[in-house]
Amino acid sequence: MTQFWKLIMKIIGWKTEGGLPDNEKKFVIIVVPHTSNWDFLLGVVIRGSMGFKANFLGKDSLFKGPFGFFFRSLGGIPVDRKASQNMVEQVVEIAGKRESFILALAPEGTRGKVKKWKTGFYYIALNAGIPIIMCQFDFEYRVSRFLDPFYPTGNVEEDLQYIKGRFKNIKGLADI
Repeated sequence: MTQFWKLIMKIIGWKTEGGLPDNEKKFVIIVVPHTSNWDFLLGVVIRGSMGFKANFLGKDSLFKGPFGFFFRSLGGIPVDRKASQNMVEQVVEIAGKRESFILALAPEGTRGKVKKWKTGFYYIALNAGIPIIMCQFDFEYRVSRFLDPFYPTGNVEEDLQYIKGRFKNIKGLADI
């Protein structure tokens, strides 16, 4: 199946640089920027071309009706964003119980410009003791870049400043 997804990557003119760490079985992937619905589909294609499976969190309305099965089959976990449910703790517990765990998230939390990122990805990685893999969706150059693992230090402000800096000048679909 990987060859199929590699063909799709070639057809749409995208390439991937970097990769996932060989020595880690658990990590959080953050994908930035998230400016379009196409980002999700691109992520599915990239994931398929690289041959790995990942979970993602999505608003619970996506999992209702005829699309619920589709999103769950892709690794989706529904989240009720209106209720405070200690989501970070729940995800950390899931990660702790699994031999391997990959969670892909968009820290903006929505498709569009935001002044402040959601920090759940950071606290999941910190509390689970797993690295963050930063993935740039660079629509200007049609490349997804996987950067080296980053291990949160617990200095939230400094770490987030560093992480956000790794996405400076990366253009999403809505930016080009």
